[in-house]
Amino acid sequence: MQAGLNSFTLTPKRWIEATGAIGINSRAGRYGGTYAHKDIAFEFASWVSVEFKLYLIKEFQRLKETEYQQLGWDIRRNLAKINYRIHTDAIKTKLIPPQLTSQQTNLIYASEADLLNMALFGKTAKQWRDENPGNKGNIRDEANAAQLVCLANLETLNAHFIHQGQAQAERLTLLNETAIQQMKLLLADAGARRLEGK
Repeated sequence: MQAGLNSFTLTPKRWIEATGAIGINSRAGRYGGTYAHKDIAFEFASWVSVEFKLYLIKEFQRLKETEYQQLGWDIRRNLAKINYRIHTDAIKTKLIPPQLTSQQTNLIYASEADLLNMALFGKTAKQWRDENPGNKGNIRDEANAAQLVCLANLETLNAHFIHQGQAQAERLTLLNETAIQQMKLLLADAGARRLEGK
């Protein structure tokens, strides 16, 4: 009833007392003022200023795009790591005799990693580094979503071949054939393109 009167004023303190509002408080005095939860403050500022509202919308969109790009990269990169344990366990179980030193063991792991690199990318990690001296990442960091999906599949398949006792040269041929077939399918797949943000 009072709201229609010219003498009516609604201070933040009065609003809080009348409505039992939470998320906002008002203090008098030298260092007093009205303080609100950020959601309330943003809504108030958006009502007061169209420019501020537009800024908020644009900033939200920018942050969501950045988040999507980071999340998309994480998803793609983690695809290659999913089967890493399966792959290294097969190498450890079937290819590494217990007498080897840690340096010799690392050479076998590197050799098997390069087997996958050769099957999918047609080059070893060293060859890629030599071709890209200014790049801080590695061949797998530069892979696209389809390649990383394929790489995860090749890790599992190579682990299976290792358990079957197949020779490395034979495995390379089979893995390369599989990589060619899967890449053709993945590059035509809309889901893989979405992982790239396309």
